[in-house]
Amino acid sequence: MKHQQRTQRDLTRLNAIVLGCLVGLFAGIVVSTFRLIIEHLLSLVQAAYGWLGQHPWGLVPWAILLVLMALMIGHWVKQTPMIKGSGIPQIEGQLAGELDYAWWPVLWKKFVSGILGIGSGLFLGREGPSIQLGGTVAQGLADRLGFSGSRRRLMIASGASAGLSAAFNAPIAATLFILEEVYHNFSTLVWLTSLTSAVVANFVSNEIFGLTPVLHIVYRQALPLKYYGLLLLLGIGLGGLGYGYQWVTLRVGQWYGRLTWLPRQFDGIIPFLLVIPVGLWWPITLGGGNQLIVQFAQQTPLLVPLIGYFILRFVFSTISYGSGLPGGIFLPILTLGALLGAIGARCFVAVGWLPTMYVANFMIYAMAGYFAGISKAPFTAILLITEMVGTLQHLMPLAVVAIVAYITVDVLGGAPIYEAMLQQMVVPAKAQSDGPTDQLEFPVNEGAGLAGRQVRDLAWPPDTLLVGIRRGERQVIPNGDTILRAGDTLLIFNYQHNRAFVRQQLTHLNDSSTQPSD
Repeated sequence: MKHQQRTQRDLTRLNAIVLGCLVGLFAGIVVSTFRLIIEHLLSLVQAAYGWLGQHPWGLVPWAILLVLMALMIGHWVKQTPMIKGSGIPQIEGQLAGELDYAWWPVLWKKFVSGILGIGSGLFLGREGPSIQLGGTVAQGLADRLGFSGSRRRLMIASGASAGLSAAFNAPIAATLFILEEVYHNFSTLVWLTSLTSAVVANFVSNEIFGLTPVLHIVYRQALPLKYYGLLLLLGIGLGGLGYGYQWVTLRVGQWYGRLTWLPRQFDGIIPFLLVIPVGLWWPITLGGGNQLIVQFAQQTPLLVPLIGYFILRFVFSTISYGSGLPGGIFLPILTLGALLGAIGARCFVAVGWLPTMYVANFMIYAMAGYFAGISKAPFTAILLITEMVGTLQHLMPLAVVAIVAYITVDVLGGAPIYEAMLQQMVVPAKAQSDGPTDQLEFPVNEGAGLAGRQVRDLAWPPDTLLVGIRRGERQVIPNGDTILRAGDTLLIFNYQHNRAFVRQQLTHLNDSSTQPSD
């Protein structure tokens, strides 16, 4: 009997790897094509602005073309609201059971509208749409294979991982981002499928774009330990400004809502028109910002121009994203972080605290710190920058800056940006006692209210049944006397459409420190 159980477990993991390969292949092809078209279109647009600078008469038809594109994308957003914005909150909502959507309309409309918006030079990133495209491709495969419930979510998570991997050539960071920030689930099947799909998608991407890291920054040498005190100052500054970025980004949509003369689905007209002067005067800044990062790391401007570039990128990236156009904030955040790192390094150089040769190093560290603070996913930030830059020599300073920035945002009361975006999109409904059933996995965290308490003492959400507890490599069948431990994963049977409600109630229990009464 034990031998049969072990064989079944091995086959289950083998099946997960096969599914991961299938998802990674298709998602890698779709996202790599998406990325390739954007890069070529952005190069054409930058060349077009160079030509328009010499032939101003072409600005009128160019503006008309951009407005028509904004109208078309706005029409699609009204038809299919799930293509709006980054796409990461949508995937997170799907995995949490808080929302769902038809995969085909989202796939092609997000693909085309993302190319038009990002390729036109708006300050939007390709990584959010890439994650949603990957997850949506996986959703389509799951529907074709007849998967539902946990198997469907497993494929969507692996598709999201494959999408980010193909966008950034960073399979390890992509897997960790899905586990740490999106799915919040570290079970064996989830990480195994996600990692496999990410590796396969990265292989597809490398075949198209080569092995050169996305942010290949040349630096002279690693930062000596005597300058690590400056990293603490850098991390605090990044955390404070990261909290400011969260505050603005989560409210800019409300500010657009005050423009009563413009229908909300057509807010994209504003950034599509504002990008024209940006393209004419600062064409290097167009797009997500990876070109800007690489160029400034090689030849960093002086302090005042750097501050100007940061203000431009901060303001116009929030204007671009807040309009609801399909596009992400992932790469724009990294670009802002690189600029802040350059600004901080220039300040330290000016007062004689840092040699000029380490400016590029600080740009690398600040990308991780700014992203870690805003997303509150420090592990992902460290690994992502390590893979994107292509060297392991920065792990220690990356960790220092990421931790300090993360703690700073936490002290200020900042929440993970993508979770906050999802909360703006979805309000969990009340429980309903009918419909198809499903299984929810919920982790018990260290120091949480569930840890150390007996099953019988907890007020479980209605219409749920605790059917198992995953404790390490073994599964415990619970009874009323079973004591929950930190690190456990609860397996809860519930109605499928109640997942969001049940997760909300369990989170409340987990966050509570109230001990059971006699």
